[in-house]
Amino acid sequence: MAWVSVTRLRIRSIRFLPAFLLYTWRSERQVRKSPGFEAGSLLPDRRRTFWTLTLWADGASMRAFMASGAHRIVMPKLLDWCDEASVAHWEQPEQSLPSWADATRRMREEGRPSRVRHPSPHHADMSFAEPRLARATPIQPRQASR
Repeated sequence: MAWVSVTRLRIRSIRFLPAFLLYTWRSERQVRKSPGFEAGSLLPDRRRTFWTLTLWADGASMRAFMASGAHRIVMPKLLDWCDEASVAHWEQPEQSLPSWADATRRMREEGRPSRVRHPSPHHADMSFAEPRLARATPIQPRQASR
């Protein structure tokens, strides 16, 4: 069984964007070398909205990533930077990354809002627009040196 995580974050002001993008880059570098990370995708959407989709060997690997490095440092900052945030996790038998269409569907059906200090009117009900999928970019694990 594989563990899938999908997140959606909307940055509430352009003034937070430079720091957010720096930590996105740092977190992407971190995830590539994280034990248990299998595959992923980043999706910059419209209106300062960013999605991540990651596939893990198990939930423990994903939680270890979340609790360490750049990701651990940025998580508390997102409480102030975001006005919408949500997450969905699930197990699946396939060892491949699900489609963005499936991830979006699951976010709506099974996801939950994350805590933010300045929620938009759409935060709690997660009534977000369909994401534009054309800009998604893959994240591949860094191969171990021999």
